[in-house]
Amino acid sequence: MAEAIARHGYAVEHPVGSLATALRGRLIGGLGPDGPRIGVLAEYDALPGLGHGCGHNTMASSGVGAAIALAAVRDAWAGEVVFLGTPAEERGSGKEIMIRDGLFEGLDAALLFHPCDRNHVESAPLASEDVSIVFTGEASHAASDPWRGRNALDAMIALFVSVGLWRQQLPTHCRVHGIISEGGTAANIIPARTRAWFMIRSADQAYYEVMKARFRELCQAAAMAAGVEVEVEFSGLAMTMKLNRELAARWVANAEAYGIVDQGMDSSSGSTDMANVSWVVPAIHPELAITDEPTVGHSIEFRDAAARPRADRTVLLAATLVAQTAIDLLADPALVAAAWREFRGEADRPG
Repeated sequence: MAEAIARHGYAVEHPVGSLATALRGRLIGGLGPDGPRIGVLAEYDALPGLGHGCGHNTMASSGVGAAIALAAVRDAWAGEVVFLGTPAEERGSGKEIMIRDGLFEGLDAALLFHPCDRNHVESAPLASEDVSIVFTGEASHAASDPWRGRNALDAMIALFVSVGLWRQQLPTHCRVHGIISEGGTAANIIPARTRAWFMIRSADQAYYEVMKARFRELCQAAAMAAGVEVEVEFSGLAMTMKLNRELAARWVANAEAYGIVDQGMDSSSGSTDMANVSWVVPAIHPELAITDEPTVGHSIEFRDAAARPRADRTVLLAATLVAQTAIDLLADPALVAAAWREFRGEADRPG
């Protein structure tokens, strides 16, 4: 990607910030630097054991395509296009790290397409974090002297039971799910160490903090019940989305010119670090269909769809729409100002 945009005039930094696989390309408009600064994002990652089951290949390609398109009409606009290559969306919250690195400072908007099985600009991603839980006890022979051990697996089982009971009282917008990644070494040894990977999610940012505190308490209670120690580490924060309807309206209008009708909010949603970006700069994360059949993300079927000709056509359309929405902003500083007023809560939302 760095090489591709460099061939079209972008000044490329690779790596940029603290992520070795992040990159930034900058392109000043032919009419000068005095104008909006628009972020065009290209997201890349893959799923362990599955590959492009979330279609990041289409997201990276469309971002590059939009960057190339904007370079082709460089003489028609003033300002700056900032291309950001953003890794580690599935785990690690790469965009949150890039935010902390200052890579979104000074931008007036951030645009990123996502593949889907339907067309819509609005979504409601859940606040989410990865949680690593390690219980540490003491090993002993499970037959000859089990009383000498402190069973870390007992604590892990207690945690899973507690989570199962907790779910009954959780609001419907919450999710808790996890796996045991380390459960012991042999059936005749009291496990001295166990590890789990959980994810906790909520559609309500404030309630997510309540969940997070409660989950810590469940981990500590399980450790106390088994007489072991526990370490709980949260990482990879993804937030809820702050949709900018000024930007969304431009996307919808541009998409309608190609016969794409916005199908409204998607009833199902995962989590994304693009939501974090939406809290520091006006942003949209619209989705376009790469398949005609209902197809869930993070599946073999979606992975296969992301490699078919239909997805290739969607990539070109997404690149075009990202570029056209960027041009709308570069050509109309008043639209940028309206997006910022909405972002700051200083104006009623359009429509």
